[in-house]
Amino acid sequence: MSNAANKAARDGITILDGGMGRLLEQLGAPFRLPEWSALALIEAPEYVTRAHQIYADSGAQVLTTNTFGLVPHMLGEARFRLQARSLAGLAGQLARGAADRAGAAHPLSPVRVAGSLPPPFESYRPEKFIPARAGEILAPLVTGLAPWIDFWLIETQSSTLEALTALETVRRASDLPVFVAYTLKDEAGRAGPPELRSGEPVAAAAAATLLAGAAGILFNCSQPEAMGEAIVAARRIIDASATPAAALGVYANAFMPEPPSDEPYAGLSRLRDDLDPDNYLKWIRRWVGQGATLVGGCCGIGPAHIAAIRDAGPFSR
Repeated sequence: MSNAANKAARDGITILDGGMGRLLEQLGAPFRLPEWSALALIEAPEYVTRAHQIYADSGAQVLTTNTFGLVPHMLGEARFRLQARSLAGLAGQLARGAADRAGAAHPLSPVRVAGSLPPPFESYRPEKFIPARAGEILAPLVTGLAPWIDFWLIETQSSTLEALTALETVRRASDLPVFVAYTLKDEAGRAGPPELRSGEPVAAAAAATLLAGAAGILFNCSQPEAMGEAIVAARRIIDASATPAAALGVYANAFMPEPPSDEPYAGLSRLRDDLDPDNYLKWIRRWVGQGATLVGGCCGIGPAHIAAIRDAGPFSR
């Protein structure tokens, strides 16, 4: 890892990686719905290793395990029952290997591994969440990932019920730090205070998440325009809490804005033209200025964006 990545660390900023699915597709990995990014893990895991290595070479200080697709509605119920734990273990091993190789090449810049825990049902749809079944879906992922990771990243959570259920599942099996990433209402033309996709105010969600023992709060897989007010609201809660050192992070997507109806998944087939690395970096600078300490990218944000963050600086708040 470069001196630029060390500079970001000295600024108190941790650089996350970017989206996995589209990078795998660009690399030529097996790729289709419904498996999405999980298909490469099943059929050609060497592509997952390549993707992790590319992000490490681009300056990512955290590699996120390729486990977002390891859920029944993407794998199918039968394959999930048979393979979820072993696939999660493989994903953890691949990320750990890439992180260790990057760290060995640059001993002063260790790369950590985040164990990704996805929504157990559908992303963006809090009404689909089934609390009674969530634990049994997440448990094999937790078991498979635990030996390989440095911390947990509960991603793309649409409600506090969804997030805190996952956090409780992790806490029963692991004492590693847990970070929770929420996805926000971000339909085109939206106004008003920041809300989770469930409609819960961000401030209330942040307070509940810290109280439940999370080591950090992040916002992901939402339009960049929705992130700033959420960061500010969460920053106030963190600073006033009993854990003012809790991390605060953001990694937006590059999807086209959703229509005003905010119909889940509307507009997700195309990516924005205005979120090239230079323009995305402008958002990163804004978020750091608002109090974010972890920054990276989600769907449609790739290695070039991460390299631009690495090469930028100094960051100032």
